[in-house]
Amino acid sequence: MPDADQMVRSYRYLLALTGALFLSYLSVAMSLPTVAVYVVQDFGLNNAYGGLAVGIAFFSTIATRGAAGASADRLGGKICMQRGLLLYILASFICLAASLPALPVPSRYGVLLVGRLMLGLAESLGMVGMIGWAIGFMGQERTGRVMALIGAGMYGAFAAGGPLGLFLLDRFGFTVLMAVCMALPLLGLVVIYRIPAIAPHAGQREPFWRILGRIWRAGATVGLQGVGFAALGAFFPLYFLSRGWPHAGLGLTCFGVGFVLVRLLFGHLPDKIGGTPVAIVALIVEAAGQYLLWLAPGPWFALGGALLTGLGCSMVFPAMGSEVVKRMPPQLRATALGGFALFQDIAYGATGPVVGLIADHSDYSIVFLIGAICATAGIWTAIQYRRRAAVI
Repeated sequence: MPDADQMVRSYRYLLALTGALFLSYLSVAMSLPTVAVYVVQDFGLNNAYGGLAVGIAFFSTIATRGAAGASADRLGGKICMQRGLLLYILASFICLAASLPALPVPSRYGVLLVGRLMLGLAESLGMVGMIGWAIGFMGQERTGRVMALIGAGMYGAFAAGGPLGLFLLDRFGFTVLMAVCMALPLLGLVVIYRIPAIAPHAGQREPFWRILGRIWRAGATVGLQGVGFAALGAFFPLYFLSRGWPHAGLGLTCFGVGFVLVRLLFGHLPDKIGGTPVAIVALIVEAAGQYLLWLAPGPWFALGGALLTGLGCSMVFPAMGSEVVKRMPPQLRATALGGFALFQDIAYGATGPVVGLIADHSDYSIVFLIGAICATAGIWTAIQYRRRAAVI
């Protein structure tokens, strides 16, 4: 057992790593709403091109999760995270080059896509490396707390980065915005420079697909949870506008308040009582929020549904992630966490277009019914996971 001084140092390291991750995620968050605007307004291309420029980064992240996890297991979390932050800088520099007026628009758009692909790889390396590094400091028994704090930093960056990115784009232009996106991960590198590395664990490696076979139930649970968040993020404003309700912009605010509050107050619960019970309760709350959104008779009920969705979504990833870590040997943890995150990435990437097609032939409220059904299915997969784990 680590002594008190060691634990204090470990918590300081964890806070520093979370701060560095927050800075790097600001680069992602600031570019998320601004890239599409830039493509449409400055390049003169249509919304499909703008959407592709945004979504291609998520495709890159999905495609590289396994490789990032294997890299963290083989080289150690510090090296992996440092490489991720360096790639953030490179990605932003490439996107900055897309603003050079000397190039024709097709070339500028192609350069921008390369930068966005690089950003997705940076996100994979940075996050998976940081999680593996932080768990090495805090110990496997505190995995839930580590992942809860990391998530609070990430979603805090998304909450702050969107408005900040739009402000910089409006006031100073895309070139200055990308320069800021280069500076933030550079500052993150300075923050983590003196934090000691954790030596990678020796042991037999396994193919990524075999690891996925061992964690898919936990992954399916977190993927089903992600549908509700993705549906709310993509369609909540349109839902309000279609009903003629005020305060359409408060949906993500209510979600974010609930999400971060639960992470900060209850992030220790997966380590204390087990991840699966926490995930089951969280999914029940998320499902209730999505059903309330579907049936809401007015805007305040819908905002309450968004708050409940945030309260529920908050703990599913750290809760099931702690279960994944418990059941994997140390030399495979980062690879397993990369595969685990892959399920959530797929849910985020697929939900928008799939439920959007359904909404085109129905009503925007249907997307929340789909989110509710998926959260309910997630309760079942979590219960099945718990039963299987009890047998094993």
